[in-house]
Amino acid sequence: MKIEEYIKSLPDNIISGDDVQLPERSFRNIFEFLELDENDIFYHLGCGDGKGIFIARNEFHVKKAVGIDNDTKKIQQANDYGKKIKLDRWEFFCEDILTAKMDDATVILFWFTDNDLIENMMKKFKDLPDGCRIITLWGPLPQCLPSKVEFPYIVNQVPFKTANLKEQLLEIFDAKCIDFVNAWEYAERYTKAISSSDIENNRFLTILQSLVIWINAKNLGIACGNEIPIPIKNYMGILKTFFNIEVEHLLK
Repeated sequence: MKIEEYIKSLPDNIISGDDVQLPERSFRNIFEFLELDENDIFYHLGCGDGKGIFIARNEFHVKKAVGIDNDTKKIQQANDYGKKIKLDRWEFFCEDILTAKMDDATVILFWFTDNDLIENMMKKFKDLPDGCRIITLWGPLPQCLPSKVEFPYIVNQVPFKTANLKEQLLEIFDAKCIDFVNAWEYAERYTKAISSSDIENNRFLTILQSLVIWINAKNLGIACGNEIPIPIKNYMGILKTFFNIEVEHLLK
């Protein structure tokens, strides 16, 4: 099957990322990268159980931390935990992020994969005050040039600078061309950032992500060399032979 068909065969909550929670170490890495401090008002869109909110308040002492999620149970769990630890200046709202108010935010963590949702949120993000930083994982916001990168963490700052996909990739990888080593290193960084240490399929995810990175680079004319690297050929073969997943058709 083609990789698109494989992705469609996965459970909806895996595709949407609804049940994927960042490990606590990743929140700390993100906040250190952002140099989050007492002057910031931090929003986490899709906050889940609120771990990021409490780390932002308790360890990085932000002025205020706000979590928004449409899952009633998760918001209740977050509120209960917040009351238990008796920490102040945090809020949780159970609502749709498309209608949520966030115009006082200085930093927003936004990690979603739904393209329609992302496009609709772009209209909201463009109206935020100048200087507001929106951090994404894996890729920048559509048609936006990142202002700061420590992959897989990417800062998009208002007002946005326009960029095409080629310009985005070159900015993210900080290289004139992308080879297999680059693709594997960055795919592995992403896998480690979103996974807990006991996840068994990390290598499988890294293989998929490294192929996606390299194929995108090849199609945009920014892969190093004209030939398909042997490791790329080998991994394509492994996916096809052992997992019945085909990615060759993505090459233009």
